[in-house]
Amino acid sequence: MHLAYPAVLSALLFCTGLYGVLARRNAILVLMSVELMLNAVNLNLVAFDVWLNKAARDTLHSGQALTLFTIAIAAAEIGIGLAIVLAVHRNRGTSDIDRLRDTAEGHEHGTPTPPDGTAGEKAEATA
Repeated sequence: MHLAYPAVLSALLFCTGLYGVLARRNAILVLMSVELMLNAVNLNLVAFDVWLNKAARDTLHSGQALTLFTIAIAAAEIGIGLAIVLAVHRNRGTSDIDRLRDTAEGHEHGTPTPPDGTAGEKAEATA
């Protein structure tokens, strides 16, 4: 098998993940897109490891070892990332990235802003 096939597939996976990171507003979908990008890198590491081992007759398989480290780091990242997203969702009521600003933004005047954005309507109704 030629090196071009896994390289093209990896480029397509990486571009799909990059589009997901840039275009999505849901934090869980962004994390899934980052995982897609990491899997594209893993595919490149293994493909180039096999290609270089055919040429050099090397038995170290350093690309495959790096892939195992990348998988372990990705598993830790998704575990911590999902825990953070769930904690933010419980506190704010949304996982929309556009609505998640600085943690102190909603507490400027001493009253937190509700997740549905109706704080201005309630203030006008009481005035």
